[in-house]
Amino acid sequence: MKKQLNPTLTYVLSILGFLCCCLGGAVLSIPAYFIAHKKIKDAELNPDDYEGDLKAMRTAKTVALISSIINLLVLIRVIYVLATSDWDELQRAWQEAMEKAQQG
Repeated sequence: MKKQLNPTLTYVLSILGFLCCCLGGAVLSIPAYFIAHKKIKDAELNPDDYEGDLKAMRTAKTVALISSIINLLVLIRVIYVLATSDWDELQRAWQEAMEKAQQG
């Protein structure tokens, strides 16, 4: 029985990782990249054991890579902002935003 190259899981994890990039989406998109990479590698080594569209799996791997890069860039930006910001200013801005939200 041949194994299926099903890129659906990779696509789902990549897109969820992209949508959650502000909340740590790299946790989803980086494993998606490695899953796709492993399946492609296995399918190239044993083409008779796999059936399915290898091109679709390669595309899913690319989507996962792009999502991972975007997530890592957002993470670097957040770390930079937190490292270079004045904590009192951040806290004041947070309190103002909360007061505006409570007022309407």
